[in-house]
Amino acid sequence: MDIGTKERTETQGAAPALAAKLFRGFADPTRLAILVALSQGERRVVDLVQELHTSQPNVSGHLACLKDCGLVADRPEGRQVFYRVALPEVYDVLRAAEGVLAATGIAIELCPNYGPEGRRPAGRSSRAATRRGRSKTPARP
Repeated sequence: MDIGTKERTETQGAAPALAAKLFRGFADPTRLAILVALSQGERRVVDLVQELHTSQPNVSGHLACLKDCGLVADRPEGRQVFYRVALPEVYDVLRAAEGVLAATGIAIELCPNYGPEGRRPAGRSSRAATRRGRSKTPARP
């Protein structure tokens, strides 16, 4: 996805869909918190559980997701496993997000399309489903 360039190749047609998958990795608040914590250095699961105030299965599941996507790498040491950000480009994305939020944060916070933690507010269906006469949420009696 060559943003800012005019030339386009055949493989770039799939780039927006691939980029959307990447951003889904960053979209979950727990995964994002893990990446931010790992930006400070290697952590074990137990360290992340304490830092993020969440459960071990939750942290382990999100780490597995981030590792499967190539965003996080691990390093076994004896009976412990240390996790770290796999690519320096991940830091670039996090810094860019901070810049965008600094410029538009209040607009994003007030965005009517998403409620708390990036989820659609209860009872609010997608525009496309509404246009088709269908709602993703069941009708209430």
